[in-house]
Amino acid sequence: MMALGRFIFFGILLFFWVLLGLAIIAGYFSWCSIHKKQPVIRWWSRQLLRLCRVQVELQGAPAAQGTAALWVANHVSWLDIFVINAVRGTHFVAKSEIRRWPLLGWLVAGSGTVFIERQRRYAIKEVSKQLRTLFQQGQVVGLFPEGTTSDGLDVQRFHSSLFATAIDANVPLQTIALRFYAGQKRSTRFAFTGDQNLLANLWHLLGSTEPARVQCVFVDALTADQCADMTRAEISAWAWQSIRQAVLDEPSGHSVQ
Repeated sequence: MMALGRFIFFGILLFFWVLLGLAIIAGYFSWCSIHKKQPVIRWWSRQLLRLCRVQVELQGAPAAQGTAALWVANHVSWLDIFVINAVRGTHFVAKSEIRRWPLLGWLVAGSGTVFIERQRRYAIKEVSKQLRTLFQQGQVVGLFPEGTTSDGLDVQRFHSSLFATAIDANVPLQTIALRFYAGQKRSTRFAFTGDQNLLANLWHLLGSTEPARVQCVFVDALTADQCADMTRAEISAWAWQSIRQAVLDEPSGHSVQ
């Protein structure tokens, strides 16, 4: 019963916070500049994570505000977007199906996500054009090259197609490892995988006796010149190895659940 009570209480708070986010998008975001949106997205994402009882631990040094960069991360949950947005407002590349999610899909779209319809022949070319525009405006673009979520204990192979945009746009690249915990133990409980729906995932998140904890680790970086000297396949392989090593790393005192 206590789990149900927690789920209902935090679920109601989350629902109204999402409505506030939609109101901000429909009102303030409809006329303000792209640069003025970023601090609002960061603030709103931080509060969302608090309502979801998610503690974020930042490690490493992210790119400075106003500096264009490609951030590459492993993908575990719908929370990933908001964890990274809580560090800096980021434009993500996401599959078009996310746009159809109730409420959260509208939020993600309104915050500047670039959607890719992978079935379309020229989808990569169209997305690359949008990303180049964002880089020219000094924005950070977030990429989940696995193309799907994992349980968070390992990293699936990367798709290399969008790495070419970083080479063409002459921007640096940073790798991010996301490690999920329940209390002090690494956990797969909060991963959004398989046939699980959003409501079931929220039950695990909001009803749990142990709040989720996410380590957001900025692992390695390539300069724009280093990217220019590599092929997209080489960058993809380097990023995969960088992130996977950090994801598999088990800090002293933490066990896997």
